[in-house]
Order: sequence, then C-alpha cells, then structure tokens
Amino acid sequence: MDNELPKYRLRCTLTFGDIYGQIIVWLIVIFLSLAATLALWSSTGQPYAFATIGIILVLSLPFLLFAFVTTLLNRIEFEPLDEGAETRKLSLERPFPDKTATSSR
Repeated sequence: MDNELPKYRLRCTLTFGDIYGQIIVWLIVIFLSLAATLALWSSTGQPYAFATIGIILVLSLPFLLFAFVTTLLNRIEFEPLDEGAETRKLSLERPFPDKTATSSR
C-alpha cells in the first residue's frame, strides 16, 4: 500500500484589478472622514472632530480587511501535480538558473 500523500501546487491569481475597487472605496472613506473633521473643526469642536475621524477609520478598517482577505483567499488555488510533472523549488542561494553553463555558442 502506498501511504504517500498527493502533491499540490499552490497558485495565487490575485491581480491589482481584483482589489482596485476596494482601494478606491477606502480612499473615499478617508476623504469623507477628513471632510467631516474639517466641518466640525472650530475652537470648541476639536475633540468632536478628532473623535469623528477616529470612529470612521476604526469602524471602516475591519470591513476593508475582511474584503481584502476574502478576495485574496478566493484567488488561491491548489492544483494536483501529475506524477511526471517537474516542480520548481525556490532557493535563496541561486534565485536564477545559470544560463552560461547550459548555452553553447
């Protein structure tokens, strides 16, 4: 009996276009909170202005992180490797193959 587990290839297909809308929404939230802060800014309303920007950013950050993490997790794929498929291993010592040794002129 063969007790060897099947091998899988991890592939992430996340692109900038997948999170572009999320970045735009986050920028809109930041600018709206700054506008609300400036609207409340006066000699007596400074604590309310700082509280407004803090509350808006603290309440919106979990939604932004949730959206980004779920988008990232939806773009991760596990593909089973064929028996004859060759795999590439990452190495910190030789990041690029030596092309001078294999090429002939």
